[in-house]
This record gives sequence, C-alpha cells and structure tokens, in this order.
Amino acid sequence: MASLMSVPDKIETPVEGERDRRIAELEAENERLKRIRDALIVRVESGSAHKPEPYAAFEHSVVLAEQVRERTEALSQAMEQLKGSNKALNRAREEAETTRQRLSDAIESIADGFVLFDNQHCLIQSNSRFRSYWRHAGVDAPGQGTRISDVKRQAVACGLVLEEHSHPDSEGVVFLLANGRWVQVTERPTREGGLVVLYSDITDVKNSEMARRIKALEESERWIRVVTDHVPALIAYIGADMTIQFCNKVYASWYGRKGESPLGKRLNEVHSPEFYQRLLPQILDVMDGHNVTFEFEETGEKGEVRHMLRSYVPNFDEQGDIIGFFVLIRDITDRRKTALALEQAYDNLERRVKERTAALTGLNSQLRQEITERAAVEARLRDAKLEAERANLSKTKFLAAVSHDLLQPLNAARLFTSALLEQSFGPKAEGLVRSVSTSLDDVENLLGTLVDISKLDAGVIKPDVTAFDLRDLLNNIAREFRQMAMAEGLRLDFVASSAIVESDSQLLARILRNFLTNAIRYTGNGRVLLGVRRQKDHVLLQVWDTGPGIPEDKLTEIFQEFKRIRPSGSQPDKGLGLGLAIVDKISRMLGHEVTVNSIEGRGSVFSVRVPVGKLKPRQPTADQNRAVSFDSGLGGARIWVIDNDQSICQGMKTLLEGWDCQVVTAVSLEDLERQLDPASSAVDLILADYHLDNDENGVDVVAEINGRRRCPAPVVMITANYTNELKQHIRELGHLLMNKPVKPLKLRSALSHLLRS
Repeated sequence: MASLMSVPDKIETPVEGERDRRIAELEAENERLKRIRDALIVRVESGSAHKPEPYAAFEHSVVLAEQVRERTEALSQAMEQLKGSNKALNRAREEAETTRQRLSDAIESIADGFVLFDNQHCLIQSNSRFRSYWRHAGVDAPGQGTRISDVKRQAVACGLVLEEHSHPDSEGVVFLLANGRWVQVTERPTREGGLVVLYSDITDVKNSEMARRIKALEESERWIRVVTDHVPALIAYIGADMTIQFCNKVYASWYGRKGESPLGKRLNEVHSPEFYQRLLPQILDVMDGHNVTFEFEETGEKGEVRHMLRSYVPNFDEQGDIIGFFVLIRDITDRRKTALALEQAYDNLERRVKERTAALTGLNSQLRQEITERAAVEARLRDAKLEAERANLSKTKFLAAVSHDLLQPLNAARLFTSALLEQSFGPKAEGLVRSVSTSLDDVENLLGTLVDISKLDAGVIKPDVTAFDLRDLLNNIAREFRQMAMAEGLRLDFVASSAIVESDSQLLARILRNFLTNAIRYTGNGRVLLGVRRQKDHVLLQVWDTGPGIPEDKLTEIFQEFKRIRPSGSQPDKGLGLGLAIVDKISRMLGHEVTVNSIEGRGSVFSVRVPVGKLKPRQPTADQNRAVSFDSGLGGARIWVIDNDQSICQGMKTLLEGWDCQVVTAVSLEDLERQLDPASSAVDLILADYHLDNDENGVDVVAEINGRRRCPAPVVMITANYTNELKQHIRELGHLLMNKPVKPLKLRSALSHLLRS
C-alpha cells in the first residue's frame, strides 16, 4: 500500500503544447489517490484477518492519515506551482508575440527591401518592399523556405533583374530592375549563421551621378570644341561608315559648300569624285591600322589653290577594332612658297657666292698683309704699355721704399724749428722761424701725401682692423684741428661719441683728417662740424662745412688723383689734389663706404660708413691718444735718444731740453755704452728709431738694454714703416709707436702720458 500511495517528489514542468493534457492527467491522478486513501481507511476499519488492539489500530490509522495528508499537501503545492508556471508562460507568450509584432512593424517600416534567411539559407521572412519588386515584374514573391540560390535564379528567369554591376571597391552588387529602378544588394551574416539581405534603392544617386557625368562630358566637349576651333588647322573625326562625326570651324569653313556644314555627311559627298578617288588609298591604309601623312593640292570653293598636309590617325576600341580615324589637315601653302623662294634665293646666292669668292680671294691676301702689320704694331704697343707699367710700378715702389730716407732730414728740420720756436730771439727772428716752420709744414704735407699715395698703390700699407672706442680718436682729432680752424677764422664744433667700431684706427683717422683739412681749406667763413650718426649696425662719421659747395657734375672727380675743384675768387692752395684720392683708396681698402653731398653756395658734408664692433677683453696698454696738458713741463725727465741720424739726435736733444728734460743721444748701442752703463744708469724713457745702421733695429737695441736692467724703461719707437706686421709687433712688446715725421705737440703729449703713468 505504501508503494501504491507513493507520489513522485518532483513533477516535471510541462512544455507549452502539453499543458492541458498534463493538467488533466494530474487531476485524474489526484482523484485516483483520493479513492485509494478512502479504500485503505475502509479496509483498515473493516479488516478481520488481524485483530489488533484498539489503540494500535487507532495509532496505525492516525499514521496513515498523516501520510495521506502530507501527500495531499505536496500534491496541492505542485498544483499551485503548475498554475504559476502556466501564468508565466502565458505572459512570456504575450511578450514574445508583442516583440514579434514590433519586429515585423520595424521591418515593414524599412525603406529598403528586407529578406531574412536561416542558417540553411532558407527564406524566413521578408517585408512588403521586397515583395513589391516581384509584383512589378508580374510574378509572386518567393515564399518561406525558398533557398537564396533559388531566389536569385527566379529573379533572373522572370526578368526582374535586367542588369548586374559589381566592383571590388563597392560595398555590394548593383542591379537594374524591371521597373527601371537601381538597387544595391548588401548581405550581412547573423550570429546563428543566417543571412540578412537589404535591397537599397539608389536610383536617385545613379541619376545624379549620370547627370554629373553628362554635364562633365558636355563641358569636356565644349572645351574640346573651343580648343579645336582656335587651332589654325582642319580637325575632324571620320567614323567607320565614312561619316564626318566631328569637325572644327576651320574644317567646316573650308569644306562647307554653299554655307552647309559637312558635319554628318559622308566623305564622298563632301569631296568631288576625282578628289575622293585620290584620297581612297590613304583612307584604306588608315582603316587598316596605319598612321598616314601625305600632301595634296586642293582647290577651294572660290577657286583658290592651297597645299594641304594631311595626317590620318586610326581610332581603336577596347577590343582593338578600328571604329574610325582622326583627320588633321594643315595649310602649308605659305611654307611651300617660302621653300620655293628659298630655293630660288639659294640658287641666286650660290651664283653670287661664286662671284664674291673670286673678288674676296684677291682681298684676302691684302687682309693677311694688313693683319700681319697690325699684329706687329700691337706687339710694339703691348711692349710699350708693359714698359710704362713697369716704370710706374718702379716709381711707386721707389717712393714707398725711400720714404724713411726722405723723411729723415725733414724730421730733423722739424725738431730744430720746434726747438727754435720755444726760444726768444725777438719778433723779427721769431717771424723768420715761424715762416721756416710753415714752409716745413707745407713740404711735410706734400711729401707725406706723395709717400702715402705711393704706399697705397704699392700695397705696402695693410689695414689692421680691430674694435676700438671712437671717443679718444675723435677727441684728439677735434683738439688737433680746433687750433687750425681758429687760425683760419672758423669755428670747429664737435659732437663726441663713445661708439665701438670695427676698423683701422690710424687709417680711419687719416680719412677724417683729410675731410677736416679740405673743409677748413675751402671754407671762407662760418663753421665746421665733426660728428657721428648712429645707425642699426653702422655709424656714420661726418664732416659738415659752410663752404662754397661742389657742383653736382664734379662730385665724382674730386676723388681722382691731382683733381682740385677751386671755387671762383678763392685763393690758390698748395695741395696736390691727392687728399680725397687717398680717402678713396683707404676706404676701398677698409671696405667703408664714402659719400659726399653738397649744395653750391651752402656747403658740403663728407661721410664715411663704419661697421659697429665689440671690444675684446685685453690687457691695458699705453694709450697714445690720451689727452694731457700741453702746458706742463716734463719735470727733468731722463730720456735716452737712439737714432742713426746725427742731425735727428741733435734736433731731438734740443727740443727735449727745451721741455726741461735730461737727454742722452746715441747713434747705436755701442755709442750709448761709451757714454754710460745702460744696466745701472737712471733713465725714465727711451726714444728709439726703428731703422739703425748695420742692419740693426731699435726693437732689438731696447730689448738688449731692458734685458740688462732690473726695471725696464718705457719705450717710444719712431719709424716711417707703416706695415701692420711692425705695428702689431710693437704693440705686443708694449711699446708706443709713432710714425715720422714726428709732430712735436703729439710727441710731448705721448711723453707726458708715459712719464705720468
């Protein structure tokens, strides 16, 4: 009984199709169990085989009743669970139906044709857009279960698809349908292995693309016609049926009879039968695939005869078949006439050449003789020119070489006259001495100018370009020329500047001195201005005057040698006209631009353009241009003078003793040693000439003297040598260099500076 009353602990959940059947079975099972329960109770109560005790029978019935009750409750719970599952299943079915309807609505709302295939590529679902394509073709759309291959085959068989186009770069295949619409087919796989196919209508895109192509072709055709109509040649295209399919205006004008265009006509209709027969062999040749070029003579509608050069070029299609040929015809009538004229001219020229050859043969021998004579004359002229150049160079080198010897006596005379000027001889004698000094100044200036121009021409002077401060250079030049200007009744104004420039200080000073000398010389009254204008990377050193000015046509001549522009009514000067020539040569050597501006009757301004520089750190050296008081004496300074010229020694001694100096002169080191002991004798300063006798020089002599002394004496080296090598050598030794002829005031200033420092 227990086994008959057992109920399965687990009731399987029914599927949707078996729900009702399963419910009926459960209800029948429930009724059967109830009947078994009632039968068992009756059997226990009425059984006679065993006669248990009343209490045991009661207890057994209670147990059975409890088991029946438990089984009944379990069955009731299973029924409740079954009812809940049934409700959930109904809700899921309703939601699935709603989702399916929404999906169907979404598919129907797609503007493109939509088809869904399962993993076996059988049709599951399609929208009305897809089915409408088939209705336009007059056939039914494929139903569910149709394979995709059968769908494609039916579309072609029923005439739904007229054309198919595919391209490797495009997203899908493009079809032209029977209704004239273009669709692009795009296939997308699903996750279950199925396939979604979309049919997108691209008719508008194709139409716009076709419109653009047509417009581009029309524009291209327009440009081709514009170009060909302006080409001075006859251009046409002939089809395989010998019909003129294209021609330009020139072709239509020549072959258009009675104003009718040849376009669209056959060649045998355009040309006369005779002319067409002449063209026929060439036409057959080009239709055979060959390029043909030939020349024919033609007669126009008005009877004019023209020579035409024709070119036929075949036109091949993609399969290599000839579908026509291009025609290019050029009018070469003028060229033919020119060729005939040239041929006649050539014949005439050949005849004339023969005649002239005979005449020129006689002249040729005469020309050879004249050439020989001219060659001899040119050779003599070249020799004379070389001789003159050698003589000029020799003169220049001679002047540059003997400058020392030329300046020696002049330097001595300068020293003597400077010493005499400091003595009191009475008014008459002082006037004579001043006249001698003035004459010496003139001789010194003239000789110095000649020597300078010779040295510049000979290339003896080389620029020593360094960076320096303009302050001392301009101060010294202004101080030097202020007295000269006052002597001429002029006022010299000076604008100081501390600009740093890149140049040769001595050569730049020479340019400014020549500017100031000319300004003072030619300015009758008024003033002279020396100043500096700062620019971006240059400074402009300028000298202004209030003189008579320079005519505009003479501005370039003033820089030529021996050229002097003297205003009318002015006193003749003693110059050679070399001052500005020296300025021009120095400025070219330094690379400085020199300019002059002048207004007649108002004055002139001379300018030199000098680049800005930057000072390099260096050891302080003696500054020969530093301003000192000229009025103070030298306070009994002990000075040794070494010069191989006895007159120089005597003049220097006289001048220095007039400045309260104790002077010892010598022509050599041996001469000095005879007078004193260079190693122990007291000395404050040594004045030495660079060029001494017996191939000695002052640098070696003072080096020997200072080498013996415990405390070296300061040195002033005097020379007529202007080379940069010597200047740099003296500077490296720490000596002060002065060039001959020595100006006494400058010498006194330098000595005072050295002795005080």
